[in-house]
Amino acid sequence: MSAQERNMLARGRVATRLPAQDLERARRFYAEQLGLEPVDERPGGLLYRCGATEFAVYTSTGASSGTFTQMGWEVEDVETAVSELRRRGVVFEEVDVPGFRTRDGIAEIDGNYPSKGARGERAAWFRDSEGNLLGIGEPVV
Repeated sequence: MSAQERNMLARGRVATRLPAQDLERARRFYAEQLGLEPVDERPGGLLYRCGATEFAVYTSTGASSGTFTQMGWEVEDVETAVSELRRRGVVFEEVDVPGFRTRDGIAEIDGNYPSKGARGERAAWFRDSEGNLLGIGEPVV
């Protein structure tokens, strides 16, 4: 039996959890700005499915620091995604730090995970209604 077969976490599915101080406000944001509807819900939580992955938005008295990317989508065309999301009212972050800068909301990032067969990534970030920092990225092959 391999190490991966022995490790139950390596065989498990990963699902992101995002805090929301106002769950109904978050539901509206995800529906109106991102075009997503929950596939399931329970008191205090909304479950969303994107492709073969899931994420949940849950009621929390705590708030995200919003200082790092908490969840990201990989898309085929980041420019089209940014354009469509802007049309829906999403505001993209502008970043200008040494070695990393967005232009019109999109950053060119050198390097990528070798297993993805890409030489880099084009990416953009925005905040949801609760301050969670979310990203979208397109591998550059």
